[in-house]
Amino acid sequence: MSTRLSIRIFVFLLGVWVCSPAASPAVAVQEVVVESPIVLPPNVGQSSRNMVATVSPVATQAGLDAIRSGGNAIDAAIAAALTLGVVDGYNSGIGGGCFILIHTADGKLYAIDGRETAPALAFRNFYRDQNGELQPADSQTGAKAVAVPGALLAYENAVSRHGKRKFSELLEPAAKIAEQGFEITPLYHSRIAENCEKLKLFPATAALLLNDDGTPLAAGTLLVQPELAATYRSVASGGTDWFYKGPFAQRVSEWMRENGGAINEADFVNYETIDRAPVATLYRDYCVVGFPPPSSGGIHVAQILNIVEHFDLKSIAQRNKAEAMHLIAEAMKLAFADRAYWPGDPAYSNVPKGLIAKPYACELASQIDPGFASRVQSHGCPPNPADIFGDRHTTHIAAADDQGNWVAITTTINTHFGSKVIVPGTGVLLNNEMDDFAIAPGVPNAFDLIGADSNSIESGKRPLSSMSPTIVLKDGVPVMTMGAAGGPKIITQVATAIIQMVDFEKPPYEAIGAARFHHQWSPDQLRVERTMSEFLKAELSSFGHELKNADSDDVGVSQIIARDPETGIFTGVHDPRVPGSAMGTE
Repeated sequence: MSTRLSIRIFVFLLGVWVCSPAASPAVAVQEVVVESPIVLPPNVGQSSRNMVATVSPVATQAGLDAIRSGGNAIDAAIAAALTLGVVDGYNSGIGGGCFILIHTADGKLYAIDGRETAPALAFRNFYRDQNGELQPADSQTGAKAVAVPGALLAYENAVSRHGKRKFSELLEPAAKIAEQGFEITPLYHSRIAENCEKLKLFPATAALLLNDDGTPLAAGTLLVQPELAATYRSVASGGTDWFYKGPFAQRVSEWMRENGGAINEADFVNYETIDRAPVATLYRDYCVVGFPPPSSGGIHVAQILNIVEHFDLKSIAQRNKAEAMHLIAEAMKLAFADRAYWPGDPAYSNVPKGLIAKPYACELASQIDPGFASRVQSHGCPPNPADIFGDRHTTHIAAADDQGNWVAITTTINTHFGSKVIVPGTGVLLNNEMDDFAIAPGVPNAFDLIGADSNSIESGKRPLSSMSPTIVLKDGVPVMTMGAAGGPKIITQVATAIIQMVDFEKPPYEAIGAARFHHQWSPDQLRVERTMSEFLKAELSSFGHELKNADSDDVGVSQIIARDPETGIFTGVHDPRVPGSAMGTE
């Protein structure tokens, strides 16, 4: 992962070169290696001390400011996450949930589950009307779409246990940005425009994001959020109890009762984060650490890698790049077939650890036809089903420091602007994570994912998630942290980025910039980024894949930080498909 280019120059040690081969004397050849700096793309940052990478320069700067004020990578990541809730609020915020994966300076790993939960009044047929007809739109928009948010408590938990700053100190800079405002980016404007009709349904949301005539705020408009600033400052002064056991919970619960929602004060009071045991697998010579259920990401990133480990991808790609991609796509398909059946909240479902077992991966790999796409009828059957995990739209933040603290946070309110609900007086966009449950067998959600009973709706349950915060170690030392946004495409982005860097030895900015492809079993289509070469698409079609073109704004967004073990230099990369930044201090 070096960022310098070795240019080999062959110097011929001879005073006179004679053109005639017959007349040419013996020539002494010496190889001189000259180090020349590579010109890095604008989406790449480097530092020997630390690194923060997010989709917003403002949020990345907030993370660096937290470090400059005496904090560590955990403080930086949380400061960035809180700021993203202000400047990137259509993706994430304190009205949603998160998974936090941490490697601390003393070499320990922690997984903090801040996933949302179903309200106590939710039940299996929550989205059927009095006539028994399914109402899937209710799981995506409005009061019934909202699950109990967990991000704020998880952020506070991470800082109080592993940071150096006070949580209240990290809230104030984000509150100041909300109060003073920031200019709406072209991307933010497009997200408002895409969701304009639904945003109009909720007066407080419309008042914030739309003009008086109902049109979306234009790019360049100063977006000022005084109510969100007040909420942040109330949490800073009153602690998270103000949110979960005080005025915020009361205000939201009252609005829910008036608007057909199920969340009440007890749901907020009873919400707790959960400490989980991370999921780990050995891929080639690297230890890949991910998040356990209710994340499906840790399991199925590991599963995809375990399957493709049975193929020499580097040699295959040198012979035929499309064949290597075909094998990876087939591994994705098999993993997502399992995802549709097995995983769920481990407190409610028995999720077999055998899903990431090496012998099971070998069995699945043997089902792959190297020459043609297979039709996967159903899920597989992992070994030892009694050996289980646990006890009975989105954004990603990556941060690292030279003390050995590494952080991967994936946080979300689900689809853009979540439920579209801002409860008046709070400024907080509430999630629509109830749509991540299987609202009925075989019924796809907003991401075309289907699920089984393991992910059915139950009181207090956490819905299955694709969020995949990941930390990669080599010889016990962290060398990468990464994650992504994009629903189920999160899993395949993380898996393919690891393959790009480990198998194909690509630097992180090439790994993250490569044209993406994604298969999630159902629908049986290989989604390919439109920028992929037509030749490569034709080659993939020849393997029997049904291709579906996807625009670059619909293939997900990734963030990566890598550290060169020889130089100690951090390289941070934000996805070039969207605005963002990766920076470190000097």
